[in-house]
Amino acid sequence: MNATAVDATTDSLVIPGLTALLQQAADAAGAFVADAKGAVKARVSTGGKIDRVLADVEQHAVHGYGWYASYAELLNQVAGWAARLEAEGAFGETEALLAQLLFAEYCTQLVGGIPMNQGEMVRPADLTASRETMDRLFAPALVQLMTQGGGQAVKTRVADLVAAARGKPTVEKTGLDETFEMIRDQFHAFAEEKVTPFAHGWHLRDELIPMALVKELGDLGVFGLTIPEEYDGAGLGKTAMCVVSEELSRAWIGVGSLATRSEIAAELILTGGTAEQKAYWLPKIATAEILPTAVFTEPNTGSDLGSLRTRAVRDGDRYVVTGNKTWITHAARADVMTLLVRTNPDTTDYRGLSMLLAPKLRGDEAQPFPTEGMSGGEIGVIGYRGMKEYEIGFDGFAVPAANLLGGVEGQGFKQLMATFESARIQTAARAVGVAQRALELGLAYALDRKQFGGPIFGFPRVANKLAMMACEVMAVRQLTYFAARQKDEGKRCDLEAGMAKLIAARVAWAAADNALQIHGGNGFAMEYEISRVLADARILNIFEGAGEIQAQVIARRLLEDGN
Repeated sequence: MNATAVDATTDSLVIPGLTALLQQAADAAGAFVADAKGAVKARVSTGGKIDRVLADVEQHAVHGYGWYASYAELLNQVAGWAARLEAEGAFGETEALLAQLLFAEYCTQLVGGIPMNQGEMVRPADLTASRETMDRLFAPALVQLMTQGGGQAVKTRVADLVAAARGKPTVEKTGLDETFEMIRDQFHAFAEEKVTPFAHGWHLRDELIPMALVKELGDLGVFGLTIPEEYDGAGLGKTAMCVVSEELSRAWIGVGSLATRSEIAAELILTGGTAEQKAYWLPKIATAEILPTAVFTEPNTGSDLGSLRTRAVRDGDRYVVTGNKTWITHAARADVMTLLVRTNPDTTDYRGLSMLLAPKLRGDEAQPFPTEGMSGGEIGVIGYRGMKEYEIGFDGFAVPAANLLGGVEGQGFKQLMATFESARIQTAARAVGVAQRALELGLAYALDRKQFGGPIFGFPRVANKLAMMACEVMAVRQLTYFAARQKDEGKRCDLEAGMAKLIAARVAWAAADNALQIHGGNGFAMEYEISRVLADARILNIFEGAGEIQAQVIARRLLEDGN
């Protein structure tokens, strides 16, 4: 093999004509999803429209359809990545075998069952009884990849290639252009120096991320990465956001998530704010002069934001807020809250909600909420530390009426929905970073740990875990970048963003779990970093849309689209 193109010699493990085969298999998976749509839709429809009650009754099939559709899109994006690299002469042995093994495993899952989580499998028969539709999954390309694409020799070679790339930011060529790779290298180096050596200590001591580090990140432009240059941001778009989020989260998800609230606030203001609000708030957010926090969730609402009850009553030139919020990240040290409230007391759904840009005093651990009308306390968590989680009570808390986002009441839910694409793309990127770190830790331990006369890396079931981690990280990385490109091109991408977040969250958890398994009993010890990575990975399938909600949103969007 050479470094730039696959060698088609007889001893190669790469299937001849691989890139064409990958696309054919991806197309067959897409055809199954398209054919199964009618059967699933018929089970959850009344009069040709999706019936919410029936959709809940058939939740397993509906969510399963979302998973099958997400798998098909992931395979399509990996196939496209492989074809682009081949056209550039950059599709080397590493990239080829990662793609080949990924397809071998995922195509087999399409037939035998996709794990929606550890205890729930969805299978073709859960979606359709049509033999003709099921036969889509036995297209020649799919069968060839299932039967020839994996195997122990391929897994062993992939693991060896992963080990040879130890210390590099990515195992494979990502397909991004030179500018993005320069950004990656910059933040990889920064994280290696300023975050990785200290993160586990911060986690174990449950400390807030040092403000000196927050300032350094602000100076690097992390908080204004996607804010337009006219508002003092970098104007780099969502793909750059993915690369930065990935590298910082690889070091520690707490640091990789610092800019999430700035991203949400900026998106809210850019898409829903008045000209005056944009001019005032965006430069301050971009330069980290102020730190925002997102205040949406309530104790009894969870994913049902439309039922929230926190009230904001207009009183002259201000709104007076009363109610309770929970799971507010980095709330104490924030300077402004994007605060979702009910301004119309006569409503009981999303139509009476408004968004306020609510200034507050910056608190500290001794006095987290010094602002009049606010009180609250910390929620202890097992992972995702460094910013801390809080519950907050509002009683007579005042917000200037001029800080009503957009200047019109009743637009809050719509404004929030406009941010979900970016938030889920960024969450998927964070998941990629966490999964990448799990791979690195598992690999390092497997190479260093000696048992029965040699490194445990030599045992196939250890090497196989690492090989599959590398395949899945590569795949969700490409799906995430695809969603980011769609957003950067001004295209609707709620579907793609949701798919990326759905699978990437599961991949991060699987990678962390398997890396801990490689560590054996040591992985269960808090002194080992993998224990933290496992705890951090678990949150990814919960926030920014739990996995169940994500699968439902994906499926309903597809089932409601067209015939």
